[in-house]
Amino acid sequence: MMVAASISPVTSWAIVITLGVLWVFLGVYWGRKAQTSEQFMLAGRNVGLSLGSATAMATWVTSNTMMVAPVLALEKGVWGMLAYATASFGLLLFAPMAKRIKAILPHGFTSGDFFRLRFGRLGWAVFLVITLVYSITWLVTMAIAGGKLLEALGNIPYAQGMSLILIVCVLYTLFGGLYAVIGTDFIQSVIILIGVVFVGVLVLGQVGVEQTYEHLSTHQPALLDVLMPAALLAFFNNMIFGFGEVFHNNVWWSRAYAMRETVAPKAFFLSGLLWFPIPIAAGFIALAAGPLGLNVPDASKVGPMVAEHVLSGAGLGSAAGIIILIVLFCSIASSVDSLLAATSDLLVKDIYGGLFGKELSDRHFRTVVGVTILTVGVIAWALALTGWNIALVLFSAGPLVASLIWPVIAGLFWSACNRLLVIVGMIAGCACGLFGYFYIEPYIGALVGGAVSMVFTIAARYIAPTPFAHAD
Repeated sequence: MMVAASISPVTSWAIVITLGVLWVFLGVYWGRKAQTSEQFMLAGRNVGLSLGSATAMATWVTSNTMMVAPVLALEKGVWGMLAYATASFGLLLFAPMAKRIKAILPHGFTSGDFFRLRFGRLGWAVFLVITLVYSITWLVTMAIAGGKLLEALGNIPYAQGMSLILIVCVLYTLFGGLYAVIGTDFIQSVIILIGVVFVGVLVLGQVGVEQTYEHLSTHQPALLDVLMPAALLAFFNNMIFGFGEVFHNNVWWSRAYAMRETVAPKAFFLSGLLWFPIPIAAGFIALAAGPLGLNVPDASKVGPMVAEHVLSGAGLGSAAGIIILIVLFCSIASSVDSLLAATSDLLVKDIYGGLFGKELSDRHFRTVVGVTILTVGVIAWALALTGWNIALVLFSAGPLVASLIWPVIAGLFWSACNRLLVIVGMIAGCACGLFGYFYIEPYIGALVGGAVSMVFTIAARYIAPTPFAHAD
């Protein structure tokens, strides 16, 4: 069951089209700077602290943050509220890694460059399969969440809303590359932060922490149980999942390459700090549904539902839906554009230019990357038409990304290892983690995948290690 739409379809279309035109215009405007492939992909490698922090934070504030984080709080209580927030640890720990990345690959373009350098063509190929599957999965969940939210809040048919979001993001990424992505992310991050803080303050004004605690103690005491097994599993599984997502994905590596050397560690650390309270606030908003007397027919919509209730209660009327729609549209776009850019970079540099050995001059680059961005967008659109279960699709990718945590750490901070053992560990981690996810318990998938890969990677440090190659 959907949340009743609070604004008319005409108003909803006007808002999303206006925002879409704004993002495309800015993409074209900023895209004028992208004269070479390096400028298009990495914004000239000169991104500063404010833009760097904002783009990392905005990219991580996804529609999943606004939808899945409240669901975890509603189902798993206090630990569930904190579980999604652990994803910030990935950004915080990526800060020192970003410095090391810049030292090892000062002229790198993608995370694939790193895997090819450290683990050879076989390790590179395994990595590409894993990361491309995950990236497409993440992109599809963003499109699905966006379509469902536009349908719920603005009465825009699912397929039309989902298509509009993808079209807008494809267009401004196509014209502006990372310049457009980072620029729009900065604006979107400001809107998101203001919106989340504003709604959070209003929720606290209508139902405080003490009132929420008393209601949960009386009606849902299990949500306050700090020893709830499922909640503890969700907490640690999500934390490992978050490490894997950030450590391996080209979304974050491209930003590390794009930022100035002294800026990257600071920007990632600051973005982690800024992002940490957002899912906690979203989780608390979900827990406030009971004390507010709201009936929640669909757990995935509890966040927008509570937000709309408190905004309307503050006398904002129909403006409540408009504010929520703008914030959520920004949270979706800030992730979709980043995934489009980072995934197309991998396909162009690693697949087209690397595996296929095609020459990529600046003259032909824009044509190739343009076709690639359009292709990725069409694939995501076709898969999103199915309307998959977001949580199922997203968390099933946990074992895949968790299996890459230790290879990344080893490649960055060790001088030698047994490459074959590491690669076997990546594959075994994916297989064992997926088995655990589907046949034992969903909240152990990433834990199992990361643990199996860790065992193989540590063994690779001591069993016939060979020195790593260095970048040219």
